[in-house]
Amino acid sequence: QVQLVESGGGLVQAGDSLRLSCAASGRTRSIYSMGWFRQAPGKEREFVAAINWSGDSSDYADSVKDRFTISRDNAKNTVYLKMNSLKPEDTAVYYCTAGGSWPPDKYWGQGTQVTVSS
Repeated sequence: QVQLVESGGGLVQAGDSLRLSCAASGRTRSIYSMGWFRQAPGKEREFVAAINWSGDSSDYADSVKDRFTISRDNAKNTVYLKMNSLKPEDTAVYYCTAGGSWPPDKYWGQGTQVTVSS
């Protein structure tokens, strides 16, 4: 099993930046990719970004491309999501994910709330 713990969420204003972190523990050798999903109130969960183990391949949802950057530190078994130019529509619970697929969806964290006020 793999455990994922997110941190870094909070309340910010539109245009601000925020960085989310996700630390993985357990059977981390089984992880090929890590990523982020989000779920806004009343909406379905959606893919945000993913990165492979070596960090040389990543993917983003169109809605966050050019504003969000995903990165990882394998020495710390941690993945980051740097979010710039935040918009009210980015308000959601953000979930860290990990697994062997693309995008990863086998293991999920508990989620961290991001609220962007206008």
